[in-house]
Amino acid sequence: MLSIEAERPGIDEVLPLYEAVGWSACTRDPDALAAAVAGSHEVFVARRAGAVVGLVRTVSDGVTIVYVQDLLVRPDAQRHGVGGRLLDAVLRRYATIRQTVLLTDDEAGQRAFYESRGFVEAHDVEPGALRSFVLLR
Repeated sequence: MLSIEAERPGIDEVLPLYEAVGWSACTRDPDALAAAVAGSHEVFVARRAGAVVGLVRTVSDGVTIVYVQDLLVRPDAQRHGVGGRLLDAVLRRYATIRQTVLLTDDEAGQRAFYESRGFVEAHDVEPGALRSFVLLR
């Protein structure tokens, strides 16, 4: 049975999840990762038999904009609806917010997944395209 709950798991549960998906930029500094999770506006966790199998966290002002910062699912739990249920929890939580924004890898599967939830790539927005910028360090 899969459960999705708003909670902030400890680094002992978060670090193995980020490691399992290969997000080494996040796992190099466990203290920073713990602070990032603690400082998130909202965190939803997917658990199966008590174990964390997925997580989504947001950054938001709670009124006008929300960023889906991380959405990750353990490889052995992928393709079973976990990511969709996590993202749906975010979309319900922020249903009154006009702008929901995220960055993701340039993979066809990623695009199809997010489009299935109503997201549109910035350059495809109608009536006029938007630009999206990022500075990664």
